[in-house]
Amino acid sequence: MTEPSQKRPHIIGLTGSIGMGKSTVAEMFVAEDIALFDADAEVHKLQGPGGKLLAEIESEFPGTTSAKGVDRQALGAAVLGDRERLTKLESIIHPAVAESRMRFLDDHAGDDIILFDIPLLFEKGGADMVDSVVVVSAPAEVQRERVLAREGMSEERFESILALQLPDEEKRKRADYVIDTGAALAETRAQVKKLVNKLRSALAEGDK
Repeated sequence: MTEPSQKRPHIIGLTGSIGMGKSTVAEMFVAEDIALFDADAEVHKLQGPGGKLLAEIESEFPGTTSAKGVDRQALGAAVLGDRERLTKLESIIHPAVAESRMRFLDDHAGDDIILFDIPLLFEKGGADMVDSVVVVSAPAEVQRERVLAREGMSEERFESILALQLPDEEKRKRADYVIDTGAALAETRAQVKKLVNKLRSALAEGDK
């Protein structure tokens, strides 16, 4: 007799360009009782005080770490505009994040839906590992205003970040669902709730 295949959660991949409100939307999904794996938060942990990647990063990029963890500004400056060095940094970070993500998936194997918050989902080819892609998007002028209001941000840095990201218009085309974050928070929250209900209804129908 063949054993029934093990059911796994429906995986939502949440992505969007810088300043589009992705973290806010992620918390809205959490409020709908969906477990979140935040790739950026995991990177902070891996690079923070006592983080497992500190020694390797310091070896490749001397002077960018201390007992407090990675100096993000120094490390950013070390790879800014240098694709070869950026690729090297990514080769250190991405496998460690992928390992953490697999542990998260194991820990939440019984959930109906889980959320992977992955900023560079399309850029790094991660769309194949999720079941639905949700893109957060806002008008370009709203995005620019949000980003330039951040401490330490400049026009030059903003443009260099955008250059590494797939254009918002292209992300919207590739998305299964788009959440508009240019609207009031209550409207964005309603979009998230509607999507979660839609997915849960579809999953429930599929179990019948």
